[in-house]
Amino acid sequence: MTLRRVYKPLHSDSFSLGDFQLVPIRLEDRYHIMEWRNQQLFHLRQERPLTKQDQDHYFDEVVEELFEQEKPIQLLFSLLERGKCIGYGGLVHINWKDLNAEVSFIMNTELEALRFNELWGAYLSLIKMVAFENLMLRKIYTYAYDLRPHLYPVLINAGFKEEARLRDHVQLDRKFFDVLIHSCLR
Repeated sequence: MTLRRVYKPLHSDSFSLGDFQLVPIRLEDRYHIMEWRNQQLFHLRQERPLTKQDQDHYFDEVVEELFEQEKPIQLLFSLLERGKCIGYGGLVHINWKDLNAEVSFIMNTELEALRFNELWGAYLSLIKMVAFENLMLRKIYTYAYDLRPHLYPVLINAGFKEEARLRDHVQLDRKFFDVLIHSCLR
């Protein structure tokens, strides 16, 4: 069993909902996360596939430091189902002054077609526990390329509202796409 670390601003090292558990990101999940990110480049703000060296460097130089900071710019988590990592995400671009943060989430690519709504729904419930009940943030939001319209009903069902549509905001493969921002207030 892996020893779990706790981020300094959190009061707990685990958030649970049924079979799902959100824990501070685990080193042992890093290569699964790298694979999922590389498979899902089309909807991420990641310019190229990651290598194991890239991922090790990120965990050593960025993630490790997050555990030492009183107010880190991001809090990253592994999403577990019955102890197995099936996704990861977090609160990123945390603005401690204005008490808001962007929500990020990626699930195991193989589960997307079968369990997209279920896993996004569980994740959003858990990340709201972290943001609103533990960190006492005022607002969380998503920033999504308009490539996966099936995401928006899941967000709405979880209490998010469409706040903005940035028209032709991002260029992917020489084509422009809108960016949608959904937000949820405490």
